[in-house]
Amino acid sequence: MTTNDTLLLPPTTFQARAGQVVALRGENGSGKTTLLRASAGRIKPTTGTVLVGGQPVNERDPEFRRRVAVMIGLPPMASDLTLFDHVALVSSTWETSPGTVEAATRRVLDEFGLTELGARFPHELSSGQTQLFGLALVFVRPFDVLLLDEPEQRLDPGRVEMLAQAMRERRTTGATIVAATHSSILAARTADLTITLGTQP
Repeated sequence: MTTNDTLLLPPTTFQARAGQVVALRGENGSGKTTLLRASAGRIKPTTGTVLVGGQPVNERDPEFRRRVAVMIGLPPMASDLTLFDHVALVSSTWETSPGTVEAATRRVLDEFGLTELGARFPHELSSGQTQLFGLALVFVRPFDVLLLDEPEQRLDPGRVEMLAQAMRERRTTGATIVAATHSSILAARTADLTITLGTQP
């Protein structure tokens, strides 16, 4: 993949199966985020094809958006909504009943250690808490494929293990997860397949 004659990602081929975690490793500039953006349909490869479920990626397709969840950078956050409000809002987009929305919201807040912070606003969080909150916003929704860009950012070792557990649990339900990570610990705890991208000269 190139832009303005600059190679952003060398030709890369891999296949991720249902119930598999793929770790993308490599130095900064090696193309990890570019590969995730192409997989999410946010940029179009100059050569080659990205398929999800055998179909070309298309972020404008409602079915594709239902199947694929993405965290490349922190999700948008509203200053006047609490953590609980945010997570419930995302959950309500995908769940069908108020009771299910509340249960899913409480479950994911607990999963990421945020239950006691549910009444806080985003600006009241530490950087690590903000990262966990962003992850909760993504993990609360159903998905078949999850794309994560350095999800371990700003997390201490205990919270990296919390993230790894959440990834493993989604894997057991059949989700495919592709995560770009600099964390050897996260890769070791979760990855079934590791792909190392090379840096460009």
